[in-house]
Amino acid sequence: MRRVLVLALLALALPMAAWADGITLVNEYGGVNVTDSGVFSHGSELKQFNGIVAPAGRSLGSVTFNTGVLATGSIQTGGTFSATGSSFVVIGVGKYGEPKGTIFSGAFVGPIDWTLTSPPGSKNLTYTLSGSIQGMLYTGRIVSGTTTQNIFTVAGQLQQGIGHIRVGTTNLSVPEPGTLGLLGTGLVGIAGMFRRKLIGA
Repeated sequence: MRRVLVLALLALALPMAAWADGITLVNEYGGVNVTDSGVFSHGSELKQFNGIVAPAGRSLGSVTFNTGVLATGSIQTGGTFSATGSSFVVIGVGKYGEPKGTIFSGAFVGPIDWTLTSPPGSKNLTYTLSGSIQGMLYTGRIVSGTTTQNIFTVAGQLQQGIGHIRVGTTNLSVPEPGTLGLLGTGLVGIAGMFRRKLIGA
């Protein structure tokens, strides 16, 4: 009976252990330069980091990113940018509980989607820039995740390559080596219990 209870507890605990913790980052404001050579951000403020929210009128740091060249489609109607030569960097000021210095330094991996989200022909245009990213966290761990940047502009500004960041959300998955080790040990333990039970039968 005791073995069955232990087995049941492990079966419940292991799926939870397999999940990695995540870090959510939110940035606002700033702008982008959009050309066939890529999208280059400037001046975007880090407003949230892992549950820490910047006080009103303040910033936790900065978020900067750039893509590679336009690979498919067009800037006006949407397409994809290359990840070659891209970057994604988050810097913290360290005043409100967030780390000081480089929080994340990495780049996009795979194609970067540039999607028109406003009706075609609108004067006020909205786009999303989204893709997968990978790089080093301030803890020294290599992490991966996704980012979506919501960008607005008007037709005349877009022709000059000017856009503005409304809000961006970045989710980073952080693997826990200790937890993953526990998962492996637990699986070995379960296999051993079943083997012993089968041999005993």
